[in-house]
Amino acid sequence: MTLKRTDKAPEEWRTELTPQEYEICREAGTEPAFSGVYWDTKDAGVYRCRCCNLELFDSETKFDSGTGWPSFFEAVESANVVRKTDTSHGMIRVEVLCAGCDAHLGHVFPDGPAPTGERFCLNSASLRLDPKNE
Repeated sequence: MTLKRTDKAPEEWRTELTPQEYEICREAGTEPAFSGVYWDTKDAGVYRCRCCNLELFDSETKFDSGTGWPSFFEAVESANVVRKTDTSHGMIRVEVLCAGCDAHLGHVFPDGPAPTGERFCLNSASLRLDPKNE
C-alpha cells in the first residue's frame, strides 16, 4: 500500500493546530505526563495522526504503562510509523514519526508487553481517537 503524503508549510500547520499540538507534532515537543486526553482512555477505536489522519494504533494494542502517556505495543501497520534515532537531551532514544506527514508522535522503547516487547510512548496531542461504533 502506498501512503499518501501530507506536506505543508509551517504557516499552514500553525493555522490547523493548537499551539500545543504544533509544538509537539511539528517541533518534537512533549506534553507533561498524566496531562494528555488519552493517557488513561479505555475507549475502543483507532488512534489517528492529529495532523494527517493516518491510522496509527488500534485501542486493542493500548496498555497501561504507568508512565502517564498513551502506550501501545504495536502499530496498525508498521509502515505507518517511522523510527528515527533521537540523541536530544543527552539520551539515545528512538523517535516515532507519522509516515504520512512526519508529525512527532513520541518514542518507542524495548520494555513493552508481549507479543512485541515494544512500548510506543506517545503524546495525546499527536493523536485523534476515531471511536468504534459498538
